[in-house]
Amino acid sequence: MILFIRYTKYVHDIKVNCPIRRSIFGTTRKYNDDYEFIQRSKLPTMYFQSSLPRLPIPKLTETCSRYLKAQQPILTSSEWKKTSDNVAEFLANDGPQLHKKLMKQDLKNKHTSYISELWFDMYLRDRKPLPINYNPLLVFIQETDNRYNKPLVKGTNLLISSARFMKSLRAGILEPEVFHLDAGKSDTDLFRNFTRLLPTSIASYGAYLFKAFPLDMSQYINLFGTSRIPNIEKDTLFHDNTSRHVVIMRKGYFYSMDLLDKNGNIRTPLEIATSLNTIMNDPREPNPSPVGMLTTANRNEWAEARKHLQNIGNNDIFNKIDSAAFIFIIDDDHVETDYHKLLRLFMHGDGTNRWFDKSFSLIMAGDGVAGINFEHSWGDGVAVLRYFKNLKHDITNKPWFHPENEATVANDLSSIEKLDFIVDDTIKKTINRIFNEYKEWTLKRLSVDYLIYEEFGKEECKKFGISPDAVMQLAFQLALYKREKQAVATYESCSTSAFLHGRTETIRSCTNETKALCSAIVEQGKSDINDVEFKKLMLECSKAHNALTKEAAMGQGFDRHLFALKKQWEISNDKYKMPAIFSDPAYTKINHNILSTSTLSSPEVMAGGFGPVVEDGYGIGYMIQDHRLGSVVTSYHQHRDATDYIGYLKSSFDDIHRILKGK
Repeated sequence: MILFIRYTKYVHDIKVNCPIRRSIFGTTRKYNDDYEFIQRSKLPTMYFQSSLPRLPIPKLTETCSRYLKAQQPILTSSEWKKTSDNVAEFLANDGPQLHKKLMKQDLKNKHTSYISELWFDMYLRDRKPLPINYNPLLVFIQETDNRYNKPLVKGTNLLISSARFMKSLRAGILEPEVFHLDAGKSDTDLFRNFTRLLPTSIASYGAYLFKAFPLDMSQYINLFGTSRIPNIEKDTLFHDNTSRHVVIMRKGYFYSMDLLDKNGNIRTPLEIATSLNTIMNDPREPNPSPVGMLTTANRNEWAEARKHLQNIGNNDIFNKIDSAAFIFIIDDDHVETDYHKLLRLFMHGDGTNRWFDKSFSLIMAGDGVAGINFEHSWGDGVAVLRYFKNLKHDITNKPWFHPENEATVANDLSSIEKLDFIVDDTIKKTINRIFNEYKEWTLKRLSVDYLIYEEFGKEECKKFGISPDAVMQLAFQLALYKREKQAVATYESCSTSAFLHGRTETIRSCTNETKALCSAIVEQGKSDINDVEFKKLMLECSKAHNALTKEAAMGQGFDRHLFALKKQWEISNDKYKMPAIFSDPAYTKINHNILSTSTLSSPEVMAGGFGPVVEDGYGIGYMIQDHRLGSVVTSYHQHRDATDYIGYLKSSFDDIHRILKGK
């Protein structure tokens, strides 16, 4: 999720003397439709949902074939031979039985996808802490008019625009999410007028005529009012679709503030700014026992601590936090000119002013830099990015609170509710211990670095006739090969949201083609003759990568299918011996992703990333812009070093650029 700076000019459409703006700015106003909603779509938000195709279960033979092909570049010839034998045995014996059970179960659950429940279960059962391991970060580009980056102005507009998005979603008038293959032809009034005349049962198929692909929106309901609740062994998701308030955090303290009034209307900009200003001017020193620190812990440990806190009288506070629309976090750090500091602030912070269990937290630094840290079990990047992009567009093009309005803002303690936890010596000791462990983890063990490469980008790749994403994935492979002379298990996330309740599939971007090219570049070195051959190999890498991407997006990868088949074995009543394909060390190896990668290329994104998914791996968030490329890399020092890898990545981009420019 993920990535890097792009400077974009925006024009502020709403002026200070705008009659509509002025009419809602004061503390008394009439309901104003333009203020209440961020969108008024011609098509209802869930219009395409009932006609989305179901996520297909691939043919067993094709899954096994794709699995073997993905294993080949990371195994020795003898290892691959053994794995091939295990796959053949699986196809002859256990595989068809497990596949039949999966198909039968899928037919009984036509309201969802075969992966949905299993994927939720996987996330909610994992006991690892949420920060770094799971929660990604996204950071907004700053406003071009720096006056709108002032914390009170920025924070007020972020809250108003979030409320506008939330209300549009709840009212069902948020534009349905559609992937437009040719936006010039399908992102039009003709498309909307045509599809809204169709019965909802076939609406998606009507969209396909325009080469437009509606996406699953079932995750959107959990954007607001959702919390992950820690429990022993397996967490749960709590959801309140009627929440009117947000919880604001500053210096480790919690405050509740109504975003909507008792009639469900968004409070005026002045009222929201007043509440925010009151919190920002709270004179208290940082909380000596910040309970939010506990959300950084192992899930079982946090579950026990939360139960203890509830037993000593904190139920009402937990209810306020769990049911809040979202968390808004105010930090005092200035990070705009220090990218390392910026990445760490939004990825993990020091834990004292965070609540990682919420569906998402809006975070704002002391210089107005803002971003999102989101919990991953409830959904994927598609829903979060939609909110992120709409929010950025709204605060830029339609701000409802302006710098000159700051002078009218006062403090009003009655406009907020302080949520002060009762803590005893047991909780204080636990918080202090977890704080020290978190500090050791984030500052001493975790390595975070980034690269912005400005020599070429998406436009140049297109001129060379090569996939920009294939170029990025090749660069990641080449950087590791330069450093370690090996190919490793690599994960690239691909959304399957074109299907009902689709989640993600894996693109196995370490291929025979990338390994052959990486080996050739490292072993043969650069020369005009070699570069000609390298370019041919690079085009083959791109073709192979494009084919894998298409398969994954169409639900035809092998990872989710094998995962589901293994789960079928685990839940089987007869508990027969584990099939050799799953007990094979090669299966463990391909699922131990040394390179875990994900892209989120959007002009609204300044930076973003996530932690390594295995102790000895790299977490790589990347972006592809018209004329530059960017990556955020994380790792753990004792195994691999992100800064060291960034050096090899820069060298790899240099090689790829040189080869592409050659004749």
